[in-house]
Amino acid sequence: MSEPFSRTAPGAVATAPAPRVPGLVELLDRVDRAVATALVPATASEGVSRDGWRVLLMLSRGGGRSMGEIAGHTALPAPTATRVVDRLVAAGMAYRRHDPVDRRRVLVHLAADGRAVVERVCGMVERKVGTALGAAHPRERAQLAELLANLADAPA
Repeated sequence: MSEPFSRTAPGAVATAPAPRVPGLVELLDRVDRAVATALVPATASEGVSRDGWRVLLMLSRGGGRSMGEIAGHTALPAPTATRVVDRLVAAGMAYRRHDPVDRRRVLVHLAADGRAVVERVCGMVERKVGTALGAAHPRERAQLAELLANLADAPA
């Protein structure tokens, strides 16, 4: 007898959903608000929008990035990503250079002023987080960072 409302494709293996963790969604929402509370004033004091901050963080990982990569990573429409990068370039936080491999492509790089902004903002926010989490628990903080990275990299 077949199931009338089967949710798996024929031949696919059904997996049970992970058990719900009571209060998890609320905790994630509270963490989001706490991070925004620390991050928004820090980036605003540097003259950087939230979208600009995301671009700076991406560029801080090194190497030049194409506008397509920036738009994809930040989930911004291409014209908006271009405007954000234009503002960062005008502020001296980023610069554009032709790709040495493909001269038709232009890559965006983090400038020294942009790196300084990233260091200052990360320092301010991490000090706040460190105060909240307590500096005496480095192993748990590393574990939290790993779990958050897994959550951030999970498919939507």
